[in-house]
Amino acid sequence: MAVDCGVFVDWSQLANVSRDVAPSKTEYKDFKELKQHARSGHWAKNHAQRAAVYQQLLKALPCRTVTPDAEVYRDIVGNSNSKRNPSAYPLPEFVDGAAVPGYCLKAESVGSVHAVISCIAGQFPDISYCPSLPAVTALLMHWSADEAQCFEDVSRMLACNEPGRRLIDQTFLAYQSACMTFGDLMHKYCPAAHKLIIATATDVLEVYSDWQRWVLGDLPCSYAARVLDVFLVEGYKVLYRVALAILKFYRKQWAANGSTVTKQDSAGVRGDIQAFVQNIGKCVTADKLMDKAFSIRLFSRKEITLLQLANEKSLQQKGITVKQKRQNVQLAVNADNFSSEIVSAKEIRDIWSWIPERFALCQPQLLFTTSTHGCSLNRFYSHCEGHEPTLLLIKTTGREVCGAFLSTDWEERKRGGNKLSFFGTGECFVFRMKPEMERYEWVIIKHPELASAAQPAADDQAGNSSPLNLEKPATDPSHLSPFLSARHFNLNSRNTSMFMAGNIDSIIIGGGDGNALYIDSELNHGRTERCLTFDNPPLCAESFQIALLEVWGFKDTMES
Repeated sequence: MAVDCGVFVDWSQLANVSRDVAPSKTEYKDFKELKQHARSGHWAKNHAQRAAVYQQLLKALPCRTVTPDAEVYRDIVGNSNSKRNPSAYPLPEFVDGAAVPGYCLKAESVGSVHAVISCIAGQFPDISYCPSLPAVTALLMHWSADEAQCFEDVSRMLACNEPGRRLIDQTFLAYQSACMTFGDLMHKYCPAAHKLIIATATDVLEVYSDWQRWVLGDLPCSYAARVLDVFLVEGYKVLYRVALAILKFYRKQWAANGSTVTKQDSAGVRGDIQAFVQNIGKCVTADKLMDKAFSIRLFSRKEITLLQLANEKSLQQKGITVKQKRQNVQLAVNADNFSSEIVSAKEIRDIWSWIPERFALCQPQLLFTTSTHGCSLNRFYSHCEGHEPTLLLIKTTGREVCGAFLSTDWEERKRGGNKLSFFGTGECFVFRMKPEMERYEWVIIKHPELASAAQPAADDQAGNSSPLNLEKPATDPSHLSPFLSARHFNLNSRNTSMFMAGNIDSIIIGGGDGNALYIDSELNHGRTERCLTFDNPPLCAESFQIALLEVWGFKDTMES
């Protein structure tokens, strides 16, 4: 391996990498040591060592029974390492126009990458969308003795069938749901950078659709190789980590440059981010990027998988399973079509930035307002039932503004009969607008240790059900995801999962030793106090008169 690997590399571009020194440690039995070496860049300066470790990792991948190997490639294409004409091996449509990154390869090696991808397309007819394949193939070509070995390595990644392990997205549904999941993670873990994208781009989802390309394609070769080190050890979650770190540094540089927040076409924002990533070496070292990526405390891999499944289901319900012409759908609300007596277009945009990313395909739709429909709880229910989720806005006679994002259809209240029973999910949150905007999420998001105090016996009192049987008890913090709908996950706890409730006398948001919001049947009087579900202070004056109340739904612009 030490003699043969690197035949495709332009060594003049890799002056700090040894091609001759014999590799030291190449086999690992201690996973902790392997993980530590991967994260620290232990193999970065010894080409042969990295090649040997990669072979160990790739050979260990559990794959389908029939997985094409190097001999298949030699039988079909041959195994020439001489210059190939890329035009003789056009890239398949499923890469969606993604080009082969240079990645310090010889100019003639690009033809070899084309040949490998062309053969993969023939051997994997089930692949329908895989824009990251050119970058993955070009990277692995670095540490391959010949084209056939590179083909086998990529094939093993594509054919990996280890339960719960995700490597390369191969369908548009998987890829697009990953983009939505990245948006959810940005919303949760990088709120400052997320707000910057909302403030500057006309279509946030369009910007986030590039997230994989930043990591696999736009990063310089030495950085991408560091990502691959950890990716082969720890899996798909690494890609999310690095992409989140990239946008954290992008936002930091943007602020350092004193740039002005101006709305522009999404293509301009995408270009700015791409240029930043391609030139990231000017301001961020590979070590610093990886350190930042692993300093972010993400949900567990299983939690992220559940979130991704929820997003896939959401897309399937909308009929989005294959690539379509992109709709110009905006997360930032269209001011021309928005009119509220309580909040401005700018304020609703800020609130929209808190809402789960998978609803970014929607625009606000006014369902109910006391100024038009009157002050009646029955009318409130009749206009709001059948809509999920909804946004509740309240303006008090003292000119204070507060509200709540409610994940579940109000019709769910009927399951409790006349009894006031709680329902909803951890996606719910409450907020206030003045004197400053502040959101209060489900307390378990910030304090997952509280889940251990959840009482299964409180199921009946909380009015919740748990339709999904997980391998671990529902109280296991590793399974707590605020983004999942009730169909996918539900936590039963008397004090920490009292999200929303309603009957003929009142509606309540948040429970447990108090209510975040209590509103009476005439929709003219309310109370607010600290509650255990959201651990919020009073959202306005503790006892208030309602001047206006509005409920907004989420209109799918693809159906309009």
